[in-house]
Amino acid sequence: MTQTTSMPHAQFDPAARQALAITAVEAKTRKDLTWQQLADVTGLSVAFVTAALLGQHPLPADAARAVAALLDLDEDAVRLLRTIPTRGSIPGGIPTDPTIYRFHEMLQVYGTTLKALVHEQFGDGIISAINFKLDVRKVADPDGGERAVITFDGKYLPTKPF
Repeated sequence: MTQTTSMPHAQFDPAARQALAITAVEAKTRKDLTWQQLADVTGLSVAFVTAALLGQHPLPADAARAVAALLDLDEDAVRLLRTIPTRGSIPGGIPTDPTIYRFHEMLQVYGTTLKALVHEQFGDGIISAINFKLDVRKVADPDGGERAVITFDGKYLPTKPF
């Protein structure tokens, strides 16, 4: 008898998800789709779906099937999109990609400032990357050109003595 299960499964070797990410990006490019179009078929945020397709989050079953259909991915890909990945997309050391490096640089410059301000306003604790929302918007720069507005919206989790 065939059983359908919704039991979550975890991955411990990121190679399969990395290979799937390459396949998904190639299909996205071949079909001339945007990340937003992929997110639209899932009902989830563009940031979450993009991260999932790049191997950083599992997708719910319906979302995995919808994205796989749009990208012409098979059932093995659907199953893999649903697994809990080994997270972390940047290997050790300082990033070399210019865009990722700038985020690294921003945290090098403003990391202690962010820590000081968060702790002053909230106390000792962390900002969750699990209960988290990310938004990226392009806005006009009053001085000409464009600016990137990036919002990290994470739940504050206080440290609890034990």
